[in-house]
Amino acid sequence: MNFDISQLPDRSKKPRNSGLTMVMDKGLSLRETEDFISSGSEFVDIVKLGFGSSLITANLKDKIALYDEAKIPLYFGGTLLEAFLIRDEFDKYLKVIEKFGLRYAEISDGSITMPHELKCSLIERLCKYVTVISEVGSKEEGIIIHPNRWIEMMQKELEAGVWKVIAEARESGTVGIYRPNGKAHVVLINKIVNKIPPESIIWETPIKSQQVYFIKQFGANVNLGNIAPAELIALESLRLGLRSDTFFDFLDSNTKEVTNVK
Repeated sequence: MNFDISQLPDRSKKPRNSGLTMVMDKGLSLRETEDFISSGSEFVDIVKLGFGSSLITANLKDKIALYDEAKIPLYFGGTLLEAFLIRDEFDKYLKVIEKFGLRYAEISDGSITMPHELKCSLIERLCKYVTVISEVGSKEEGIIIHPNRWIEMMQKELEAGVWKVIAEARESGTVGIYRPNGKAHVVLINKIVNKIPPESIIWETPIKSQQVYFIKQFGANVNLGNIAPAELIALESLRLGLRSDTFFDFLDSNTKEVTNVK
C-alpha cells in the first residue's frame, strides 16, 4: 500500500490458498509480460497461457523464465491437454510439461467428451508430476449440466487430487456458471457452494459485473480466474472496495452520506 486508509478488507497474503487471482495470458509479448509483472505481480497468483496458445507462443522459454523470476506459477490451458488427448498423445504431453519445467497443469473436457472416470484417472496420473487444476463445465453454448452433476464431478476431481477446480465460463463469460447474457446462474452457484468448499473453487469471471457479483457474494478473498492482464489492478481495487461497485461493501457504516468532517 502506498498510504494508509482504514476499513479495508483483510486480503490474504501470497502464497494464497484463497483470494486467488488467475490471469489469462492470451499472447503477451516479452516486453508486455515484463510490464505486466512490474505493474502488479503481488496481486496475481497464477497465470494461464490460454487455450492451446503455448504451442505457438513466441519466446516461450523466456516468458516462462520471466514469470518464474517473479515467483508467479504458469500453466498451459486445458485445451492443450485436450488436443493431446484427442490424438492419443498423453505421454507426449507429459514430456512437454517436463521440458518446460512446469509445476502446474490443467485438465479439462470442455471441448472433447470422455468418461468422467477416465478424467479422474488422468488427474491421479498427473498429480504424480505436478499440481493439478481441473475445469468443470462445457465450452459449448446450450449444453446444460444438472447442478447435482456439477457437484458430483467437482467432488470426485477434488478427491482424485486436484488443488483447485475451475467453474467453466469460457473467456466470453456466457456459458457454464453464467446465462447466455452473462448474468450469474444463481441457483447453480448456490447449490455448488452448499456442497463444495468455496476455497476449492476458482470462478471464471472475465467480465467486471461477474467479478462484482462474486466479491459481493463471497467477499474480497474469493478465487477468481480468466482475468485479463490489463484488468488486474482494477480487480484488486474491486476486492478492496476502492471502486464504486463495491465501495460500501466493506465499510463499518451503511450510510452513504457525509454530514461532518473533523
